[in-house]
Amino acid sequence: MDKKIKEIESLARHLRKEIIEISYNTGKKGVHIGPALSCADILAVLYGGVMNYNVNEPTWEGRDRFVLSKGHAYAALYSILSLSGYCSHEYLMDNFMATEGGRFPVHPVKDLEMGIETSSGSLGMGLGYAVGKAIAAKRKNETHQIYVLCGDGECNEGSIWEAIFSAAQYKLDNLTLFIDHNKYQQDGHTQDMMHIDFVKMFEAAGWNVRDVDGHNVEELYSSLKNEQHNNGKPTVYVCNTVKGKGVIFMEGDNSWHHASMNEEQYNQAINELKD
Repeated sequence: MDKKIKEIESLARHLRKEIIEISYNTGKKGVHIGPALSCADILAVLYGGVMNYNVNEPTWEGRDRFVLSKGHAYAALYSILSLSGYCSHEYLMDNFMATEGGRFPVHPVKDLEMGIETSSGSLGMGLGYAVGKAIAAKRKNETHQIYVLCGDGECNEGSIWEAIFSAAQYKLDNLTLFIDHNKYQQDGHTQDMMHIDFVKMFEAAGWNVRDVDGHNVEELYSSLKNEQHNNGKPTVYVCNTVKGKGVIFMEGDNSWHHASMNEEQYNQAINELKD
């Protein structure tokens, strides 16, 4: 396991570096950097050690599905797909937020060949979509898993809670949700906008609840690999994270929710992420 953990930690570091590089490459357009960096470890664990998928057969019916509900973390999704082999770094750089015909626009558009399971951007939609996918898999007696990532601020949306109760009602133990609980949303602290005790709320809704350090790769990997998907309950990981994690001057600074870097900031970030 130690070797696998080191591999995933390395993947997470390279993922953050990729996020920084493609973001800087856009110039002054601005990218949602903070929300992408906070969920990097979660994506590294999923794509680097947990999910079943085949980049050479991206529409394989037996693949696990990953749904990015917090669509503004697009830089993290595109980067992990590139690092996983869906496309080259050069292709990603050329197509990320390209003004004409790029396959990686601002917020994902469904593209199964590139590993993008659904379009997202309007917050609150991804979990309901994932619930539908999980119900369909159950009815077809399919054994793949559905993983979905939501932001903590996104959970202010009422549609999220409809999906939460539906998942419990339909006993969707093939569904795993991650809450990127970085304590911030666009307008400020999540607790100031709408305080939600995620652990108590999900327990009351009938979910398996895991309260974890969202940057502890070993804890996430070990828990996910040992997860039992047969008790008739969906599972949620309340991942306590830091917005902008991995780049010191961005950590916990909500001004990096959506921003652009100058050359000095870019060089500092890249230096922090070197092997």
